Amino acid sequence: MFYRPEDGHGLPHNPFNAIVSPRPIGWISTRGGDGSENLAPYSFFNAVAYVPPQVMFSSTSAKPDRGDTKDSVANIRDTGVFCVNIVQYAMREAMNASSGPWDKDTDEFTLAGLERVECETIPCSRVKGAPAALECKLTEIVRLPGEANFAVFGEVIGVHMRDDCLKDGMFDVTIYQPLARMGYQDYATVKEVFSMTRPG
Repeated sequence: MFYRPEDGHGLPHNPFNAIVSPRPIGWISTRGGDGSENLAPYSFFNAVAYVPPQVMFSSTSAKPDRGDTKDSVANIRDTGVFCVNIVQYAMREAMNASSGPWDKDTDEFTLAGLERVECETIPCSRVKGAPAALECKLTEIVRLPGEANFAVFGEVIGVHMRDDCLKDGMFDVTIYQPLARMGYQDYATVKEVFSMTRPG
């Protein structure tokens, strides 16, 4: 099968996000200029540079109470900071609960029954007990083609790692089983890891 996205695929559901999978999930916590807090998962998320460490996530829809975007991007525009919380399998239900198109005044930490703790380097909350959290300062928001597509880039200026996720001096993902987004309504978790030595 071949299709041009501009012509449509003719399938019951869009296959694009199933083809580009699995994708890590950035559980983005932000605080607005008015002090309101938001927590939302984004599967268009990844690390993009080592030195200095940098990450990005993309928001691809809008809400009526936020104009051209959603709460996360709106809050980051206001404050210039955000935190990426890493999602483990055990937190899948809370992550899913925080993913709805809730009103901007809804506190997803409370909605999902999550405890929060203040970040160290930025004025923002993070998910207590998350395997890792990356405190970020905004470097750039890029408007992408499309009605509400924004890519948000940030420099990581603080890193939290849960002590029990460290094994022999390494951050061991098999301990907490990171959650990944597949296509449609499907997710996966990492349980097995193998190593290969790169040439050169």
